[in-house]
Amino acid sequence: MKNNLLITNIKIIASAMLFALSLNTQASVIFDSGLPAGWNCEGTCGTAGADGDVTESSFGGNYGWVATTDGEAGVGLEGIGGTTGSVLTSSLFSAEAGDDLNFFFNYVTSDGAGFADYGWARLLDEAFNQVAILFTARTLESGNIVPGFGMPAPEATLSPATVEIIGGAPTWSPLGGDSGDCYKAGCGYTGWIESNYSIANAGNYYLEFGTVNWDDSQYQSGLAFDGISVGGDVVGEPVDVPEPQTAILFVLALAGLARKKYS
Repeated sequence: MKNNLLITNIKIIASAMLFALSLNTQASVIFDSGLPAGWNCEGTCGTAGADGDVTESSFGGNYGWVATTDGEAGVGLEGIGGTTGSVLTSSLFSAEAGDDLNFFFNYVTSDGAGFADYGWARLLDEAFNQVAILFTARTLESGNIVPGFGMPAPEATLSPATVEIIGGAPTWSPLGGDSGDCYKAGCGYTGWIESNYSIANAGNYYLEFGTVNWDDSQYQSGLAFDGISVGGDVVGEPVDVPEPQTAILFVLALAGLARKKYS
């Protein structure tokens, strides 16, 4: 009786391990083949691996990004403004009440004092109305640039909750010709920050990422993001998940040892 119970418990633990590994694998490959089908970009968007000051996130592989480089006019947040920038909107996805919307982001700017470029993420309903502004980041000479000053308070829980710039002329390819350059004090990047938001109501939603030049179209800024999931499921097109062979062998070994010991 005890032997069967032990083996059953091992199987339950093994199944949970494999499920967790499967979710992590899905989250890590969402951008590995480029932007998912059905995602819409206005301006300049793309995917990249570790690149200069923007390292891989904890999920590894490629991350998504938007940048003001060669951006379009009129894409800034209403009431905040800006000149040119880029916005990337996910395909429509479903969520249940209480589902957690989770992802990581990294804001990068080659501008500085006097030119308050900014970035954000929003949750939108299926009619593209704002449900929640998840985070903001904004160029500032010193002090916290997350959340962004003069912008709506973020409704997601951020970790860390406030972030100062890691100063210097940032090196990152999406900044184009401004990679490795800096206009004035305030240039740099935030490093990876986690955003988590509990969706209140069941429904269909879009996730939006954006970044905008504030008062000019020079010295570009951008935003990287990765590990996007809702209720543990990946936001994006379905992906084929590679079988985690190492974990499977480990699980089988545990079960085999249990059978051998108690047979």
